[in-house]
Amino acid sequence: MSSAPILQPTSADANAPLLEVRAIAKRFGTRDVLKNISLNIASGELLTLLGESGSGKTTLLRLIAGFEQPTAGEIWMSGERLDVLPPYKRRVNTVFQNYALFPHLHVRDNVAYGLRVQSVPKNEIAGRVDDALKMVKMVEFAGARPSRLSGGQQQRIALARALVNRPQLLLLDEPLSALDASLRKQMQSELKALQREIGITFLFVTHDQEEAMALSDRIALLRDGALEQVASPREIYAHPATAYTAEFIGQTNLLRGEICRSIATCGVLRWPLEEADAPARFSLRPEAIRLCPDGRRQTNEVKFRASVRQQIYGGASELLEVDCGADQLLRVRLPACGPLTGEHDFVFSIADAIRVAD
Repeated sequence: MSSAPILQPTSADANAPLLEVRAIAKRFGTRDVLKNISLNIASGELLTLLGESGSGKTTLLRLIAGFEQPTAGEIWMSGERLDVLPPYKRRVNTVFQNYALFPHLHVRDNVAYGLRVQSVPKNEIAGRVDDALKMVKMVEFAGARPSRLSGGQQQRIALARALVNRPQLLLLDEPLSALDASLRKQMQSELKALQREIGITFLFVTHDQEEAMALSDRIALLRDGALEQVASPREIYAHPATAYTAEFIGQTNLLRGEICRSIATCGVLRWPLEEADAPARFSLRPEAIRLCPDGRRQTNEVKFRASVRQQIYGGASELLEVDCGADQLLRVRLPACGPLTGEHDFVFSIADAIRVAD
């Protein structure tokens, strides 16, 4: 008997988030690993927890899965208190970094294992396993052992084993980190397409900012157990809220200076800015700076002269390190243009200098 497709349940409030993390804290001994985390995840969203090692992202994942208990706060899903339930009663499944496939079982038995543990009727198991294998395009490997599969194929089987349980929420703990660079890029694309196709909410954990940018609807950046910023990839890159975010997400030039009498001054750079007098920091992305061969600038642009100290060829682009004088160095990313030496005029738009908090 074929099983029904995996669907998200309907709730009383269609606009309500699927998952609500409310003021969650976690302490191990005297160490605060998570500090007052509040975060909502919409139904069908792919949200990434991004952060360096020790930032608390995997701990938060384990709290949602039920493998750890919070020190304070609550977790709700579809209007039900989640953190008081044991893991097996939560409609949440986890795909781990090492996939945790049983080497002695064929692919089909690996995928069916969770259903058998739950005592799902045998005549239902076969249909649900077939559906899950179809979703990840692995039907032809149903009789293979995990050792005969590539890393990407094993990852698909781990996904199928999670999807067969029809979770409302799928947690993925750095599932691509064991793959080589080329396969990792391929699997990022496939994973995002699969998530869109099946419509299940994904909570994805990674320390790789490029991976987070490629996959996510939104990114929640964690720093030392606290949320630094939550935004879409475009928003978090173009408008970082803090200096830490600006440096963690991509490359940037952090400009330290001050605003005085409606003029921002950062080293040799000056531009009009209608803000109150105060010390200030700005993020200026390297690609926001361009060559100004004719020496002219628009009224909304800042022009400066700098000498090229270093040039790194990157295929479609070149990364320059330029010396503006007064010990001020900037990184500039240009379309591939051939070798550059000596002094040149550069410009950037005032709007591209984003004020950030310390």
